[in-house]
Amino acid sequence: MSSIVLTEVSTLGDLLLRGYNLTPDRDALVLPAQKATYTDLYRGALRLARALLSIGVRPREHVAILIPNCIEYAEALFGIAILGCVPVPLNTRLKPVELGFIIRDAQVVALVTSRHADDPVDFPGLLRDALDDDPPACLKHRLLARGGGESGFMDAETFLGGAENVTVERVDEARRRVRIRQPALIIYTSGTTANPKGCVLSHEAATRGPVERARYRLKAAVPDVTWGAGQLFHIGTLSPFIGSLGVAGSFLTDTYFDPGRALHLMYERGVTLAWPWFPAIVQGLIGHESFDSQKLKNLRHLFLIASPTLVDEVQSVLPQCEVLQGCGMTETAGIFALSGPDEHRSSRSNTQGKPAPGVEVRIVNPQTGDDCPKGEIGEIWVRGYNVMEEYWAAPQLTQQAVTADGWLKTGDLYTQLEDGSLLFGGRYKDMLKVGGENVSAVEVEAFLCTHPAVKTAEVVGRSDRRLDEVPVAYVELKQGYDVDGSTLIEYCRGRIANYKVPRAVYFMQPGAWPMSATKIDKRALRAMLPREAP
Repeated sequence: MSSIVLTEVSTLGDLLLRGYNLTPDRDALVLPAQKATYTDLYRGALRLARALLSIGVRPREHVAILIPNCIEYAEALFGIAILGCVPVPLNTRLKPVELGFIIRDAQVVALVTSRHADDPVDFPGLLRDALDDDPPACLKHRLLARGGGESGFMDAETFLGGAENVTVERVDEARRRVRIRQPALIIYTSGTTANPKGCVLSHEAATRGPVERARYRLKAAVPDVTWGAGQLFHIGTLSPFIGSLGVAGSFLTDTYFDPGRALHLMYERGVTLAWPWFPAIVQGLIGHESFDSQKLKNLRHLFLIASPTLVDEVQSVLPQCEVLQGCGMTETAGIFALSGPDEHRSSRSNTQGKPAPGVEVRIVNPQTGDDCPKGEIGEIWVRGYNVMEEYWAAPQLTQQAVTADGWLKTGDLYTQLEDGSLLFGGRYKDMLKVGGENVSAVEVEAFLCTHPAVKTAEVVGRSDRRLDEVPVAYVELKQGYDVDGSTLIEYCRGRIANYKVPRAVYFMQPGAWPMSATKIDKRALRAMLPREAP
């Protein structure tokens, strides 16, 4: 009989408190230049919650965070949550117009930011540009979690010093009133609409899946040490951080990604679980001069969404490690499907796993709404405890995205195989229509990546008078290779259908890809296309 998995649900605040009670002296969060034990992190979060109460912030109000990865970020996130307020993590790469829209749209009453030498940009300056011409009526407090000397912002010493005026009991009373289906986070995500949309995630959605995976599916034989490559404002890194706290583990990250720094931290701390997620991250790690698989002997699980050739390569260089693929998005609080423990190597390379326990999926014809038979591509719909409550202050968008009976229309294309495995086919809007034939951009990208010279490939549609649109490719070559576009086009001929063959290839230099938070921005690539065919 298989072991029984208990369904346990917690609020964000209680997760941190549990780790504090179980392992007060274990490191909860570790960066190259900073670290905090569970005691440090809990006390810092409690102090920030008391400080917020002292200036008049009250439970259920929305508080934004604009800070890069650091201890102060985590203290702000959990301090806001402990108080029963709703954190609104802001992407540190956003421009003033985007920041201003989110702060107004989310009805943020307080904003916690940073003025520090490690900050990648001048955050107070960005916020002044975003807000001062038309100050939002909702925003009452501009606060620094670290640093000072900024006009219009309460410095960290003054702000956090206000905690002395509020008892711990007041915060604890607020924490114990938080319900698990109450909003825990509002995370803004870009999509097909003009402005970003705020995904409202409950405490159950934010904590249940990450903690269950960390406790049962990804548990290490030694103390859990998890590494995340991205910024904590993104669900792809925040979710494993929450999972790590749920098992009283240690979470490793950095203010920015540098493969040498990341490897040194993982070697030093004996990483057991890694979340590089995207090809560029894992390529940077395994291609770095200091990469040594023998120094990663504790690494047992690694998450990666990439072409089959890259997944195969990672499985070869890390034979002791289970490489997992998965499906996820902000609207589903991260992962909604992942590879099973009994899957064979080919399945791990070529599919994106099976629906996670407690989560339902359907593959639907997006034109008719009918279920597709196994093996046929369609839009994936997801239903479960992990699905967002709504898009904040956007009832029409919510109604378009979520059916009356709780199915989230993801906009992603998948095929479900007979064994239940899911195969990603790209975004619905990335399905090209070439002379009446459907072409999955992901399929063409995966084939281009089988060429030994190709490191990264992205395919978009270019308007065509005769065929409506045709595929074109943006390609980054591996170091030391030199091929031209005609060579790659010829490589495709005869190996994939003619209508799928790219009509042009444009080459990208390392680091030149337009990016969203963690992914290559295809809308920007389309905008870069020459007006006339080459």
